Amino acid sequence: MTERTGPPVAAERALAEAERGLAEAERVELTVDAVAPGGHCVARVNGQVVFVRHALPGERVIAEVTEVHRGFVRADAVTVLDASPDRVEPPCPYAKPGACGGCDLQHVAPDAQLAWKTAVVREQLVRLGGLTDAELDRLGVRVEALPGGLLGWRSRVRYAVDAADRAGLLKHRSHEVVPIDSCRIAHPAIQQLPVLTPTGTRWPAAEAVETVASTGGDVSVAEVRDGVATPVSGPTEVREVAAGRDWALPASAFWQVHPAAADTLSTAVLELLDPRPGEVAWDLYGGAGLFAAGLAARVGASGRVTLVEAAAHGVAAARENLADLPRVEVVAARVETALARRRITGPVDVVVLDPPRSGAGAPVVRALASAGPRAVAYVACDPAAFARDVRTFAGLGWRLAALRGFDLFPMTQHVELVGLLLPVDVPAVDGP
Repeated sequence: MTERTGPPVAAERALAEAERGLAEAERVELTVDAVAPGGHCVARVNGQVVFVRHALPGERVIAEVTEVHRGFVRADAVTVLDASPDRVEPPCPYAKPGACGGCDLQHVAPDAQLAWKTAVVREQLVRLGGLTDAELDRLGVRVEALPGGLLGWRSRVRYAVDAADRAGLLKHRSHEVVPIDSCRIAHPAIQQLPVLTPTGTRWPAAEAVETVASTGGDVSVAEVRDGVATPVSGPTEVREVAAGRDWALPASAFWQVHPAAADTLSTAVLELLDPRPGEVAWDLYGGAGLFAAGLAARVGASGRVTLVEAAAHGVAAARENLADLPRVEVVAARVETALARRRITGPVDVVVLDPPRSGAGAPVVRALASAGPRAVAYVACDPAAFARDVRTFAGLGWRLAALRGFDLFPMTQHVELVGLLLPVDVPAVDGP
């Protein structure tokens, strides 16, 4: 039997190679397309979708495949052949393929980072939220920078500890610890702490080290063993300053990690929601009470505010910090449970909804719509979850009437949103 040779065989081999798909650790040249959620850009190789980190739209790169999944692969741009004009040298030596996964956008110029995040927000609201580009244009969707620059802002840093007892940060989508000498986005007071390996510090038996530098000037360190944080240095309760008040809370309790975030979000919520004297307000997933305090000041002595929070630290902090506001009630419960079991009941005028990254979900949205508030201010840390909830609201006769985006997490893919949701037959009201 004669072996076939020549062009037909070469074409068949090329076709088989294309059908094979990419393999892990394989390197491939590709041209990068649009930005995507998760700090990636999209590219395609022989029809296969590739999500590429450390790249920018329009660039031609050599990418190394890091994960293979059914229908798509993940990859890192390891060599840039044609660079985007928006590319800059990362200020951190660990912000590169195979190293720390904490920062996604250190290779992106500051204005381009804001444009990147704006594009992701728009794409999620169109694809998952059911909005049109024209609607988003009318909303003027954009992401705004916060004061303080791109570095030295993170006031809470959790370092992982490796098998050699060294503190560091994790690789992207991995439990592998990268020992570092400094985290460039950490608050300067945290960078000066003797936590990391170059100081000689070791953390035997610890799984993590938690550090805090509060807006009130407190600096705290705790080590985590078996999920329990034990103080190492500094106070166990820290002071934060926001919304014209002092806040006392455990160092391990939730608080916004950017020093300007609490004031920024509180101001945006009150401007969009425009609470009025005598109104009834709900603050759902209320934490230590940041939004409840602002609501209470607006609704006054004739109004009423109910805060719902499930975390014990948050409930205790809210009760302590809002003790001077007798018109604020703190309910210790999951929001879903409080609504379903009528721990809180209408009528209600305005609602602040600040759910976890997974979003509020359809049961909570339906319960809110049934309660009949005139307006809901939705604070979101995940555009996809926010978009899904916006779509649920729309199916119940509500619309997204205003939206603001804030870069609370510079150098990373993360973005914070504050949206105003109104019943479709209610005109938008300008804030104060």
